[in-house]
Amino acid sequence: MADVTLMKTPAETALAQAFESAKTLLPGNVESRAQAFELFSARGLPHRRVEEFKYTDLRAFLREAAPFAVAPSSKEAAAALENAKALAGVEALQVPFVNGHFVRDAVDFKSLPEGIEIVPLGEALADNHDWLARLSPVPWASDNPVYQLNTSFMADGVMIRVVGEVTAPLHLRFVTAAESAVATATRVLVLVEDGASVTLLESHESTDGANHQPNDVVELIAGDGTKVQHVRVNAEGDKALALSTMAIKVGADAAFNSINVVTGAAVSRHQVFAVLNGENTNLRVNGATMLKGSQHGDSTLVVEHAAPQCESRELFKTIIDGEATGVFQGKIIVPHHAQKTDGRMMSAAVLLGEGGAMNNKPELEIFADDVQCAHGATCGQLDEDLLFYLMARGLPKKEAESLLVQAFLGEAVEFVENEAAREALVATVEGWLKARG
Repeated sequence: MADVTLMKTPAETALAQAFESAKTLLPGNVESRAQAFELFSARGLPHRRVEEFKYTDLRAFLREAAPFAVAPSSKEAAAALENAKALAGVEALQVPFVNGHFVRDAVDFKSLPEGIEIVPLGEALADNHDWLARLSPVPWASDNPVYQLNTSFMADGVMIRVVGEVTAPLHLRFVTAAESAVATATRVLVLVEDGASVTLLESHESTDGANHQPNDVVELIAGDGTKVQHVRVNAEGDKALALSTMAIKVGADAAFNSINVVTGAAVSRHQVFAVLNGENTNLRVNGATMLKGSQHGDSTLVVEHAAPQCESRELFKTIIDGEATGVFQGKIIVPHHAQKTDGRMMSAAVLLGEGGAMNNKPELEIFADDVQCAHGATCGQLDEDLLFYLMARGLPKKEAESLLVQAFLGEAVEFVENEAAREALVATVEGWLKARG
């Protein structure tokens, strides 16, 4: 049987032309970029016949490729950050990016907290910085077409090194404020050295009405004995097609907790690739997604237990209103040597109407025999008895539904240790419910 070759879409053709024009102008090694784009180009935009993208057909969603954004002026960057609201009330060290470019003027490098080093990625690529050798720590991510596209075009970002106990949170703020549609490809590398601890906040937002196309990657390497709290919020604009990847590599005797809260974007896909690379490590990855109208929200997760005696917990809660579509794809991988693994994964969705849809695909890939692993998925409506109970006590239906939704999502949010961040997430849930009416 002859091989079938898909014709290039207008978006794929535009990306190829953009890469040819930009590859020698972007900082860093041209050959590594060319290799990444060659891998992407050979497969093209992933479509529904690609198993990992069965429910999120990027070939169909991305009809036209937006031009990559240029660096904003200082005035434009300041105005964009002033208008940004996600997690704005949480006191933290701001590390901002506007239109895909690091806003260096917003960071006082001479007054950074003890234990924090920040190197702009553009400078690091130009100087071939030593830390660059630690990029792409997770093979599962490196083989992903969305990640390869970011690698091809990454123009800016930062590398952050954390040593010791850092009490003040770090806030990575990704803001796209261009009036017309633009694409971004920002890369952040966070190195948490052995024994260090840090709280990392991450917010993504853009202006409504423009078909922005962010494709941002955050890579985090946590050494032995580390403690990391990670809180991420997707509040992208109502027309955005938002792609994001988080690659996590964690050492021994460590604790890594992460949550991703989604309310924004017309189409979003957040990918998490995690490797537990040392014994006795505890990983928690949670998600709370709230979709309405015709939104499409995809949470994809791969967790590899590459060392024995590790524990992982994954809990994803999704609220579907209107004709929105939710997607959860999760896989736990346990190789033959990772004995005493304890991995549990759960996806639960609530449909508030009859027009929405939820696609669940949890998987276990186990080659060890002394493990405790389980997965589950549920999808249904709010409990009619509880709803009736609240309404019988005088609450209007919408208020009763809101209380039940908050209780449903609360299980995914409550583990966040930073009180201000937890309150900000609760406010995000309440804001979504209020906008719903």
